[in-house]
Amino acid sequence: MVQRQLPNPAELLELVRFKKPQLDGRRRRLEASLTIADLRLIAKRRTPRAAFDYTDGAAEGEISLARARQAFRDIELHPGILRPAPDVDTSVQILGGRSALPFGIAPTGFTRLMQTEGEIAGASAAGAAGIPFTLSTLGTTSIEDVQAANPHGRNWFQLYVMRDREISYALTRRAAAAGFDTLMFTVDTPVAGARLRDKRNGFSIPPQLTLRTVANAIPRPWWWYDFLTTPKLEFASLSSTGGTVGELLDAAMDPTISYDDLAVIRDLWPGRIVVKGVQNVADSVRLVDAGVDGIILSNHGGRQLDRAPVPFHLLPQVVREVGADATVMVDTGIMNGADIVASMALGAKFTLIGRAYLYGLMAGGREGVDRTIEILRSEIVRTMKLLGVASLAELRPGHVTQLRRLVPIAEAERTTGAIRP
Repeated sequence: MVQRQLPNPAELLELVRFKKPQLDGRRRRLEASLTIADLRLIAKRRTPRAAFDYTDGAAEGEISLARARQAFRDIELHPGILRPAPDVDTSVQILGGRSALPFGIAPTGFTRLMQTEGEIAGASAAGAAGIPFTLSTLGTTSIEDVQAANPHGRNWFQLYVMRDREISYALTRRAAAAGFDTLMFTVDTPVAGARLRDKRNGFSIPPQLTLRTVANAIPRPWWWYDFLTTPKLEFASLSSTGGTVGELLDAAMDPTISYDDLAVIRDLWPGRIVVKGVQNVADSVRLVDAGVDGIILSNHGGRQLDRAPVPFHLLPQVVREVGADATVMVDTGIMNGADIVASMALGAKFTLIGRAYLYGLMAGGREGVDRTIEILRSEIVRTMKLLGVASLAELRPGHVTQLRRLVPIAEAERTTGAIRP
């Protein structure tokens, strides 16, 4: 028989701890967010539809984005046992400097439309975390203001080649003068992708007020208050900001961009230069042979060519062809620290996050970006400990299996012995 007794208040106090209430609504929301997906849900609730969809959406049927995220879900991780890793080192050396974590913040355009703190929040959070921050040519904060927000951190600049080449050359010189150490020469945007969510929402710069947008804004007065009571949007390059995003991109970008443009920018830029938007093995080899400091496997977050190659799928083959010493980075689809660990195991030297950062920004400004970084950091550390590795250098391709879901028809026929008709 179980012996029963009256509860002892002193013993109850040892078993129960009352949590101190968090009266700050923003902090309460962010503390309750355990994943990037949690931050995305908060961002969706707090941001007008047009601005949220600009961040969340991709091109056409959004197949490239869905495949990129699925590729990271379709991995198997292989832990080693009896390999103590009580403390792990998450730092890397990348492009001539240190990063405390194996990821940086990717360039994003029109960022202050997502949340008014914009690039200032991203740059200052990156500086505090010891990771690089990248400013987009289409960013809504000037080069100089980003440098002021992150004076002792690593600032990178993403460059589009504009129809008016002098605009691109002037931006290159300004970024160099401000102490930015790396330039991302972006090659996957000769024209704007068909971002259908933006077209359906009538998303434009500046935002256009319609009955639909007003109705959508009513439950989100804080966003409009911030937008209307803070300084006018400032773009890094565009002097004219009227029109849809696609119209702005098409007016600014030049489909004649070539290796000649890359050569000119290399002559102008005194620091490291990487090429962003590489999507096949042959281009990777040619660029590495040409002596660029690094390449970024990227399909622009699925926002340009839908059904483009998945960067994470390309990664192992590119690393084999260009050599393990080449600086190969990857973005698109990263939503978890395990995605980053898997990328590093398969040979990436670094990764970049875009939407994950913006979800945090929309969810809570600077504090939301801090929360994004902390979530990913904790996931990286936990994954490394469970794999039994104490440093990123210990990661090997054998730690990861990419499970096959999308297999080219020709390869499938060779595997199964099928005969072509």
